[in-house]
Formats: sequence, structure tokens, C-alpha cells
Amino acid sequence: MGDNTIAAGDNVIAEKYIARSSAIAARLIGGEMMIMSAVDSTFFTLNEVATVIWQAADGCTPLSDIVASRIYPEFEVDAEQAGRDAEQFVSDLSQHGILLVSEKPITPASPSEAA
Repeated sequence: MGDNTIAAGDNVIAEKYIARSSAIAARLIGGEMMIMSAVDSTFFTLNEVATVIWQAADGCTPLSDIVASRIYPEFEVDAEQAGRDAEQFVSDLSQHGILLVSEKPITPASPSEAA
């Protein structure tokens, strides 16, 4: 198994790296993260668990590490269920362009790449 894969039962799943899109507006209000997509004006209010994932989405930390180090120990959830829920959350937000997802670490584009 390579560095970017994890085993889930008999399945081998490619690791996911997540990063926050720059095409959003986000504010933390009263412990809840409010996010609006500039792409389609979709508005999301994230619960406490989703906010932790959102804040940890640095493009360098694999989603499985975020779940293992931040979600599982801080919240009373089953590790396997936490992983499935995190995958679904990431999938939902990536469909709106709010989270970027890659099988490799995501690094910000340098000024020469953006031009």
C-alpha cells in the first residue's frame, strides 16, 4: 500500500487531502461556521464537527488524519462512522466548490502559476 491509501475493511481507498476554496465567504459566529459559495451562492451552516474539519482543511493534512486526531478523540463518535460522515461532508461541500479535494497534498498556486 502506498502513502496515499488507507484500508477500509477489504477495500483500499485513495487518501484525500482537502483545502478551503478561495471562492467563498466564511465567518465563525457563535461557534458555528457560516459559509457561502461565490460560485453558486449556496449557504451552509456547519455544526461543531463540520467546523473542525473545515478549519483543519489545510491541503496538507489527509482527511483520515483530521478524523483520527481531531474528530474521533474530541467527539463521542465511532471511528468508522466518523470517517464515513467526514467523507460525505467533504463530498457535499466539494460539489459546491467550497472544498477542494485531491489525492495529493494541495499547495497554494504561486503568483506565476496563477497568471
